[in-house]
Amino acid sequence: MRDGTIRGRVLIVAGSDSGGGAGIQADLKTVTALGAYGSTAITALTAQNTETVAEICPVPAAFVARQMSVVLDDLGADCIKTGMMHSTPVIEAVADIIDDLARDITLVVDPVMVSTAGGRLLQQEAMQAFKARLVLRASLITPNIPEAEALTGLTIDDVETMVHAAEMLHTLGAPAALVTGGHLAGDIICDVLKTDSGIEIFEDRRIETRHNHGAGCTLASGIAAGLAQGMAMIEAIARARAYLRAALRTAPGFGRGNGPVNHCVSVAPFKA
Repeated sequence: MRDGTIRGRVLIVAGSDSGGGAGIQADLKTVTALGAYGSTAITALTAQNTETVAEICPVPAAFVARQMSVVLDDLGADCIKTGMMHSTPVIEAVADIIDDLARDITLVVDPVMVSTAGGRLLQQEAMQAFKARLVLRASLITPNIPEAEALTGLTIDDVETMVHAAEMLHTLGAPAALVTGGHLAGDIICDVLKTDSGIEIFEDRRIETRHNHGAGCTLASGIAAGLAQGMAMIEAIARARAYLRAALRTAPGFGRGNGPVNHCVSVAPFKA
């Protein structure tokens, strides 16, 4: 916040990115930039940079749950945002804590499956547990095109099939599904939101850059910050998209591969 006031608490449950562009690091930077307070439960450590995910070191599921429980017991949360889950035991542990301690807290699920550099971040055998235990509990799910294809079984090649995928995810049980369209070709990028109220399509001209590492984490965390601050879903998505676009336009250019965005940019502050 430009006036230094912190509004909204976001508990981020995700993996660490040693390169700082995605994961817990991007989540915390985004939540802080948008004036909310971020706490964390780390699900995995990764050795990665802009070119590759070199190694993944999972955090024991019981310790992921312990991180969540002690944070919720003391600091509390207005929104929980999940990212990299990696394995079925972690998914089960996270879902159990949500059921026991956070059933009434808004949950934003970013189905992180593959890194921008191509490394697999969710084990294939964990997909069913992910859908059954987290998608069904989510207030909002934010898949990109490949993630939406994996979750629905559809081939998504245009806005029409994005709408179909969002509708399918909504039918699965998520009250809101935002399918992001950055992976489709074309000068215009569309993100499709499906809620009980219908379909909302967000359109913007593509920003041409290879420095887009962590864009999905950034968008989902930006939305989570807005929801934690009491914003309506559409308002939270619009602000998070504006923040991400500014971060893409001003990316610092670090790294030889898909570099990080600029999480230090500012957008209009939230007004209570």
